[in-house]
Amino acid sequence: MAAWDLTVTVEDLGPDAPPLQISVTSDLHIGGVILKLVEQTNLKRDWSDHALWWEQKQQWLLRTGWTLDKCGVHADARLIFTPQHKPLRLGLPNGATLKMRACFSSPVFRTVMGICRVLNLRHPEELSLLRPVEEKKKKKDKDSSEELYDLTDVPLTAGSVQALYNGMPAHFADSPKTEAVYKMLSVSLPSPAPEAIAKLYRPASIVDKTHIHTRWLDSSRSLMQQGIQENDKLGLRFKYYTFHDMDPKYDAVRLTQLYEQARWAILLEDIDCTEEEMMLFGALQYHIGKQSLSQDMVSSCQGMDDLESALKSLEVKMVGDGNSTDMLDNMTAPELNDHLKIFRPKRLTLKGYKQYWCKFQETSISYYKSKEDRYGEPIQQLNLKGCEVAPDVNVAGQKFCIKLLIPAPEGMNEIYLRCENEKQYSQWMAACKLASKGLTLLDSSYQSEVQNIQTFLSMQRSSSAAPTSQTDESINTHSLVSPRYQKKYKPKQLTPRILEAYQNIAQLSLTSAILKFLQIWQALPDFGISYFMVRFKGSRKDEVLGIANNRLIRIDLGVGDVVKTWRYSNMRQWNVNWDIRQVAIEFDGNINIAFGCVNADCKVVHEYIGGYIFMSTRAQQQSDTLNEELFHKLTGGHEAL
Repeated sequence: MAAWDLTVTVEDLGPDAPPLQISVTSDLHIGGVILKLVEQTNLKRDWSDHALWWEQKQQWLLRTGWTLDKCGVHADARLIFTPQHKPLRLGLPNGATLKMRACFSSPVFRTVMGICRVLNLRHPEELSLLRPVEEKKKKKDKDSSEELYDLTDVPLTAGSVQALYNGMPAHFADSPKTEAVYKMLSVSLPSPAPEAIAKLYRPASIVDKTHIHTRWLDSSRSLMQQGIQENDKLGLRFKYYTFHDMDPKYDAVRLTQLYEQARWAILLEDIDCTEEEMMLFGALQYHIGKQSLSQDMVSSCQGMDDLESALKSLEVKMVGDGNSTDMLDNMTAPELNDHLKIFRPKRLTLKGYKQYWCKFQETSISYYKSKEDRYGEPIQQLNLKGCEVAPDVNVAGQKFCIKLLIPAPEGMNEIYLRCENEKQYSQWMAACKLASKGLTLLDSSYQSEVQNIQTFLSMQRSSSAAPTSQTDESINTHSLVSPRYQKKYKPKQLTPRILEAYQNIAQLSLTSAILKFLQIWQALPDFGISYFMVRFKGSRKDEVLGIANNRLIRIDLGVGDVVKTWRYSNMRQWNVNWDIRQVAIEFDGNINIAFGCVNADCKVVHEYIGGYIFMSTRAQQQSDTLNEELFHKLTGGHEAL
C-alpha cells in the first residue's frame, strides 16, 4: 500500500511547535500512529492519557484497534495529540469555583460521574453540567478576583465507594489545602451580602426561566465535541429533582450542595414562595449559618446516630408495617367526611365560597348540599388523579385553602377548598396530595404526610408567649430573603419576623435543619419544574412547557396559567423527529401531542423526559451500579442507537 504523510499537532511540544509529519499507510491502526508519534517526539513521559482528536470532524479516535481507513482518516485530516483529562473550572451550587481535572473524551454523563467521585457526591446521575450565564466584562482585572479552590492534583480514583479518613474521603485528607476544599464542599457557606445578591442574575419572568435550561450540556457527547476548552468554566448543578436514597452519614457534600442550590433558587426568585414561607426559609438559613460556624461536619457524626434511627423508623413507615394494621381496618376503605367551603372561579362572577358536605373516598371528592343528602347523588364528583395541588395558606390570617387544578378534556378546572382549621386542612391536603399521585388514604405515607403539614404550619405560627428578647444585632436579615422582600421591608421590620420563625426551629440540629429546609422547598407548588419555550403543533403562538419528575405541564404565556398536565404514568411512547426537531408524545386514551423547541435544542427536552423516566427505574437493591446503557438508550437520541 502506498505510504502518505499524516499531519499531527502534539500539544505537549508547546503552542509554537510545528505539527509533526509521520509517514503512514491506510491499513495502519490508530495505536500504531500513536506509537510512531511518541517515538518522533523523543519525550520521555507517561503518554497513557493522550489520544487523537480529529478537528474537522470534531471527534475522538479512541478505538486504537481501528485502521486509519476504517476511521475515514485521509491525508487532509488535521489531528491533535492531546490529554483526555484536562483542568476545568467548576461553578458549584454554593457559588464557589473549583478547579479540577475532568475527562474531555468520554460522554458528559461519565465525566460527571468522575467529577462526583472526586467530590464524594453519590448518585451522580442526578447532576449535570451547564454553560454559565455570559457575564459582561466590566474591567480587565475583574477576573483575577475570583477565588479558586484547586483540586487538579487529586488523582481520579477508580473505586466508587470512598475510603473515609476522619469522616472525609482519604484523598481530601492529604493536605490542609484539600481539607479546606472539603470543608467548603460539606459545610454551608455564610450568607452573602445583600449587594452581592442584587448583582446576580435573576429571572424576571417565566420566559427568563426558560433560558436557564437551554444551557445544559448534552449528556451523550463529550466536552470537546461541545466546544468546551481547557480551563473553561461550567456549572455543576442538580438537574433532576428526584433525590434517591439520601443518607446524611455518607451524603454530607450532597446535602450541603443541594441545600445551597435550593437556597439560591429561593434567594434569586427562581421559585416563588409566600411571605410566611420566606420568613421561615430566612430563619432556617440563619440557624444553619450559625450552626455551620460553630461545629465541624467531621465531629458531628455522633449526632447522626439519633438522626439515623429517626430515618430508619421513617423508612419503616414508608414501607408500611404489615402487622400493625388490623385486618378489619383494611376491609373498609377509610374516608374523610366534613363540611368544607368550595369556590369555583368562573369568568365574570364574584360569588364567594359556599359550604357543602364533602366526602373523600379512594382518590375522589364528592360533595353534597348538606349532610342529609349524602346518601343520594352528589352535586359533583371530582377525580383528583393527576391533578395539581397547591396550598393557599396564611396562618396568621387563619386562611387554610387548597387550590386544585383538575384535568379535564378541554384543559384544567380550577377549584378551591377552604378548611376551618389546621387539623382539617392537614388531613384534606394530605389526602389531595396522595390522590394526585393515584394513592388512597390507605397508603402508609398518609399519616406522615398529615404530620409533616402540621409541623410546617406550626413553624409558621407566631409564638407570642415567648418574648423575642434576643434581638440579635448580628443578623443580616437582608441576606436571608430575596430582593423582593428586601425592597418591601426595612431590616428592622424583617428581623423580628425572622427571629419569631427562628424560635420554632432553634432546637434543630444542623443536619435536621438542612433536611427541614429541603423538605419545605420540595413542598412548594413550583418545585422541580424546568421550563422550556415550545411551540405546539398546530398552534400559532409560543407557549411554555414545564417538565417535572412525574408530569409535563403546558403553561399559557399570556396569563402564566397551567393549561394542561400530562403524567408520565399515562405515557405510551415518545419520539423525536430529528430532521424537523420535533418531539412527539403519545398518552393513554389516544392523546397525542407534538411540539418543537423555540430557544433550546430539542435534545435537551428529550433528555429531560428520558432522564426522569430513567430516575424512576432506580431500585433500592441495585443502587451501587448505575445502568449507564439504559440512561443512554432513554436519553441519547439517534446518535446513541
